[in-house]
Amino acid sequence: MPKMRRKADLPQKNCATCGRPFAWRKKWAKVWDEVRYCSDRCKAQRKVPLADDD
Repeated sequence: MPKMRRKADLPQKNCATCGRPFAWRKKWAKVWDEVRYCSDRCKAQRKVPLADDD
């Protein structure tokens, strides 16, 4: 049986949209270097440009 890892021991990144930290997930194992967003919601929000007040 494989050794269990605690969630605190997994690698973390900060989301490019919201800035919140998120942890490694098994489904991202092969593409962890390419993951930039914590959720589909943040990924969708990146496409919406911010309104300029100028």
